[in-house]
Amino acid sequence: MAAIRSWLFGPGHNERILARIFDAGADAVLLDLEDAVPPDQKARAREQVREVLADHPEAWVRINKPGELAAADLGAVAGRCAGIRIPKVESAADVEWVAARAGEVALTCTVESALGVVRSFEIASCPRARDLTYGGVDLSLDLGIEDTWEETLVARSTLVVASRAARKPAPIDGVYTRLDDLDGLRRHAEAVRRLGYFGKSAIHPSQVPVINDVFQPTAAEVSWARRVVEAFQRAGGAATRLDDGEFVDVPVAERARRILESVR
Repeated sequence: MAAIRSWLFGPGHNERILARIFDAGADAVLLDLEDAVPPDQKARAREQVREVLADHPEAWVRINKPGELAAADLGAVAGRCAGIRIPKVESAADVEWVAARAGEVALTCTVESALGVVRSFEIASCPRARDLTYGGVDLSLDLGIEDTWEETLVARSTLVVASRAARKPAPIDGVYTRLDDLDGLRRHAEAVRRLGYFGKSAIHPSQVPVINDVFQPTAAEVSWARRVVEAFQRAGGAATRLDDGEFVDVPVAERARRILESVR
C-alpha cells in the first residue's frame, strides 16, 4: 500500500462538505468528530459520519480524545472505517484505551501537548500505534508560542526521532492554517519533508494538490534512485559508485529503494 501523502479533514456535521469531500483528490479523507464540530452538533455528526462510512469504508475518522465523547464516537464508527486518528494523545494508555474499543483498525496518534512530545517514544512504541501525527495548533497553545518554524523545530524533530526509534513510519505533519497562501503551504510542506515527515493534513481541497505534489518524489529523485539501485544490484550488494563518482553503499541503496516505493 502506498504511503498517504494528503489527509483532508471534513467536519462530520457539515452535510454539504461530506457530499463533496471524496472528489477532492486526497489520498485519505478524515471525517472529523472532534474540534471542527460544535459541542451541540456532536451527536448529529456521529450519525452523519456513520451514514457516510456505509458508502466510503476507506475513510478515516478523527474521534474526540479518550473519554466519554470518544466512547460514543467509537460506538458509532468502530469497524466501519479504515482507521482512527486519536487526538491529544499523551501516553500509551490513551492508545490502548482506544484500541480496546476500536476493533482491528489502524490508529494514528496525534501529539499536541508538551507531555505528548516528552512521551512521544512511548506513544510510538505502542504496538497498536500505526504512526504519529504532529498537532501544531494545540501544541503551540499549550506551550504559549507561535506556530512558526523556528519555535516548533525541536518538537517536530522529536517526533521524527521517536518514530524512527520505535521503528514506525515517518510522522504526519499537521495543518497549514493560511488557506489563501498556497506558496507558503508548499514551502512549509517541503521543509517538513526534509525534516523527515511524510504526509500532511489539509483543511481545504485547494491544499490537496500542493501536498500531493510535495510528497511525490521528483523526476530527478526517481532517476537518481533507479541509477543507485541498478548500480548496487550490478555490484552484487557491495559498495560501489555511480558514473559521477557518488559513493553507494547499503544505506544509500536503501534510501533509493524507499524513494521508488513511494512513487504513485
